[in-house]
Amino acid sequence: MLIDPEVAEALAAGRAVVALESTIITHGLPRPDNLRVAREIENAVRSGGAVPATIAMVGGEPHIGLDDEALYRIATSGTAVKVSVRELAMLAAAGGDGATTVAATAHLAAAAGITVFATGGLGGVHRGARENWDESADLTALSRTPVLVVCSGVKSILDIGATLERLETLGVGVIGYRTDRFPAFYLADSGHRIDWQVGDPEQVAAVLHARSRLGTEGYGLVLANPIAREAELDCALHDRVLAEGLAAAEAQGVRGKDVTPFLLEHFHQATQGASVDANVALVLANARLAGQVAVAYAGR
Repeated sequence: MLIDPEVAEALAAGRAVVALESTIITHGLPRPDNLRVAREIENAVRSGGAVPATIAMVGGEPHIGLDDEALYRIATSGTAVKVSVRELAMLAAAGGDGATTVAATAHLAAAAGITVFATGGLGGVHRGARENWDESADLTALSRTPVLVVCSGVKSILDIGATLERLETLGVGVIGYRTDRFPAFYLADSGHRIDWQVGDPEQVAAVLHARSRLGTEGYGLVLANPIAREAELDCALHDRVLAEGLAAAEAQGVRGKDVTPFLLEHFHQATQGASVDANVALVLANARLAGQVAVAYAGR
């Protein structure tokens, strides 16, 4: 594992560090804007007072924090595969480049000693999971990884109710940031309630420290930060595009891990880029909040 010198220095000094996943760079945003946005996400973490650590596999080696050359390579080469925890060892042995999912990023962040992690949205239970058993590895990974994930809920293309049930079963706590409604990525309100809420980064830090004191730090936590109302997609447009995308995926036989990128691309095309604008807005907000939380946690 290669830790960027700035990240290593911050960790050694007990300063705030925020992990960032890399699949948004390679699979979530269109080129060439993805490189610019990746740097904006890192700057958003810095605006909160923390050091960003974008995580990826480069030449088969886990990198905790990317320098300009590595970030450019991941964003522009087109050779980085989407890699979850189960594939890390295979990719390392093959010497390949990989963009880490939430699960893989959480695993590598925890191994490096990073507690706070920002992303856009979690993976979850897919629609039709009763028949196809399709569930993201993100959920199981969080049940055994001591990280706090700042996100805008899960993507509305998933079965949100089932995802929340699985998180409960797996022992992963869900906290709303200034909301009692679980967000749905492009939408601020999925229609599902959150039992616990916090109002500022200091309260989040208090939860993290209480977790350590009570011996529950082996489980992950989700801090659900809804997209700003002015940035969310129009609800009627969202519902229409989602229904069309699900029908198209079924007609074309899209299955498993190919469903999410297929539907995200459909949203991009059908909303004429508005979904990408929403994605960028929410991930920047999550990165800023994660930076503030990491500072509060390091300062207690």
